[in-house]
Amino acid sequence: TQIECEVCAVSKKDVEEAVYQWTGGRPEIVSLEPNALADFWEDVRKVARALHVVDRGEKLITDLKKRMSDIQKKAASLSPKPTVACIEWIDPLLASGNWTPELVEMAGGINLFGVAGKHSPMMTWEEVVKKDPDVIFVNPCGFDITRTLQEMPILVNKPGWKKLKAVKNRRVIVADGNRFFSRPGPRLVESLEIFAEVCHPKIFSFGHEGKGWNLLD
Repeated sequence: TQIECEVCAVSKKDVEEAVYQWTGGRPEIVSLEPNALADFWEDVRKVARALHVVDRGEKLITDLKKRMSDIQKKAASLSPKPTVACIEWIDPLLASGNWTPELVEMAGGINLFGVAGKHSPMMTWEEVVKKDPDVIFVNPCGFDITRTLQEMPILVNKPGWKKLKAVKNRRVIVADGNRFFSRPGPRLVESLEIFAEVCHPKIFSFGHEGKGWNLLD
């Protein structure tokens, strides 16, 4: 279970009470609370220890880190680096926090809102307009692409939308937050791949377009 967010999943207390009732015993509950990428690696170790597969956990970490490092090294030398506004919730407006700012930077972008290792902060539409990002990346927590598209009119109808650089250059991205960015598991590697495809489309292509993200028409 997880105690990262009690809004989008049941709390640790609820899980404990349910499991104790179902089993009649008190089995070990492994609870995860990652706030940054470094926390995710420790969570993999925590799960591996609980399952008595420590070596498999370390191998998984090594493999995932290698894939991420390869992208980061390649992206580091690329320019220009696009400015990116990641929107984790549309109404009210929330910027993506936690591990997402790290992934944007690793993919060769410049994260405009949200701080690595901290929860998603509120932001205003005026702030978005003022910073005029190269890329607007919409990945609401718990929403897939279809559900996010249903909510996009809230953004599209805001004042100044059509004048934004990302809109004029067709770099508004609707992504599957439910499958990728909101899930601090092995799919964070795919999340990084998606950011790389979006930030530097002429350099990176992992086949996620149309599955993990779409351009807004």
